[in-house]
Amino acid sequence: MLTEQIARRLEHDIRSGDIAVGAKLPSERELAIQFGASRNVVREVLRRLEAQSLIEVAPGRGSFVSEHSSAQARGYDALYRAERPTARHLIEARIPLEVEIIGLATERATVADIAAMTVANDLLLTAQDVVTQARADLDFHDAIAAASGNPVLRIMLSSISGMMFEMMLRSNSDPSIGEPGVPHHPEILEAVKARDVDLARHRMREHLSLGLRTYGADLDVSLDVMATRHIETLLRSQQGG
Repeated sequence: MLTEQIARRLEHDIRSGDIAVGAKLPSERELAIQFGASRNVVREVLRRLEAQSLIEVAPGRGSFVSEHSSAQARGYDALYRAERPTARHLIEARIPLEVEIIGLATERATVADIAAMTVANDLLLTAQDVVTQARADLDFHDAIAAASGNPVLRIMLSSISGMMFEMMLRSNSDPSIGEPGVPHHPEILEAVKARDVDLARHRMREHLSLGLRTYGADLDVSLDVMATRHIETLLRSQQGG
């Protein structure tokens, strides 16, 4: 699929350093000509790269390779993908990591930290498309990691954020993820505000475990393959609408 091909090419060039940190990407029009794609396709690619913190979009100025992206995190992302991880692998990794993070965040979150979580949660609830939802979803989990007060844990989570984003695209467009009784972001946020560490940890574990019950065959498919299939499905549904 063209969108995936362009995204992978630009991701590779950024992660490998072929496009340097701080460098300005060609304009949407130039990229469209370069790759033989529509500007809508290029726009979706840029939104994906921005959501993965690989680029920063400055209105009126263009898109720049992010200076805030961790080179180490990007290197680990490539290392993870070389092993062809599945959704199951990612969920199994996220559960111990994020359950610990939410426990610390519940104890340590400042008013500003809780405000950042609230903003991301509100955007996720009101977003009208899955890309915006996925970006807000990622922002919510990053805000929790920031609130933990542990930069090592936050960097560890950041190192898998690209794969998390791909899973979130699928999760936020899957009706089964709305399984009744399962805690989601609002319930997790409530526990943080209440400073209830045990409840916050329980809700995060239940939230992350949902995919183990709802992903079906996708659970043991390579994340790259799953993401490609799902993006193609989304594009077909948009074109059909």
